[in-house]
Amino acid sequence: MSDGTKSRARTMGPMARWQPHAPERLLVAALELFEERGYENTTVIEITERAGLTKSTFFRHFRDKREVLFGGGAMSGLLATGIDTAPAGAAPLEAVAHALEVIGREAFTSDRREFSARRSAVIAANPELREREALKKLGLIATMTGALERRGVPDLTARVAAELGALAWEIAFERWRGTASRDDFAELARQALTQVRAACALC
Repeated sequence: MSDGTKSRARTMGPMARWQPHAPERLLVAALELFEERGYENTTVIEITERAGLTKSTFFRHFRDKREVLFGGGAMSGLLATGIDTAPAGAAPLEAVAHALEVIGREAFTSDRREFSARRSAVIAANPELREREALKKLGLIATMTGALERRGVPDLTARVAAELGALAWEIAFERWRGTASRDDFAELARQALTQVRAACALC
């Protein structure tokens, strides 16, 4: 190998270890290890080794091993964008429905159905992860509330619409991740929103 080739290899090596799709690689590695060894018995070092990345790369994207499973704020960003870009005349729940459609296109695609079911199983098996999932839900509700308020929706109406949207999301996600389901998440979310609104009318 020439000196020039060696120099290029040294330059490309570290880049290849952390640049391309690092968060996704860390997520896949972490989920595999959590399934194999349990969340409590898995370390950050083991996750980075499985992903072929470095410890510094891990902490560039996540605060701790728990955060690997929770998207680093990506879902909040998609929700806010979805509500912000909903048609100007959309009612609050229609704006929320638009946001859930964005989530479906960008995050809950059919090729991620099995992966999402595995992630849910890992979270359900660990109290610390269940607590973090609950906190994430509160954060997503706050994101939707804030985005609706930016559209001029009154505070209480925005909060109610966000809570109903979160409930519809939860129902739709449970149906979507099922192995027998082949429906798009966006369609399931719209169905769930319709059912939630109908249930509210009966209260």
